Amino acid sequence: MSTYSVADAKAGLPSLIDRALEGEEVIITRHGKPVVELRPAPTAGHRTVPASYEWLRSRRLARKGVGLTSVELLDQIYEDPDG
Repeated sequence: MSTYSVADAKAGLPSLIDRALEGEEVIITRHGKPVVELRPAPTAGHRTVPASYEWLRSRRLARKGVGLTSVELLDQIYEDPDG
């Protein structure tokens, strides 16, 4: 994975596009935080490939959980404030 600031991306966008097309994960950051990921666009008739599922799974697992089940969350939302 390579990260580039917005300024670097503006100066070298064609080479970053080439890197993404070659399969490199290219991330653009703003103020040091990731904001954009460059990936090749799907072609006509494109179907989701297993690699896309793996990418999505890795993103899901990287998120911090809320520590509640859906039932516990709904109980808290609909709990009567008067007891």
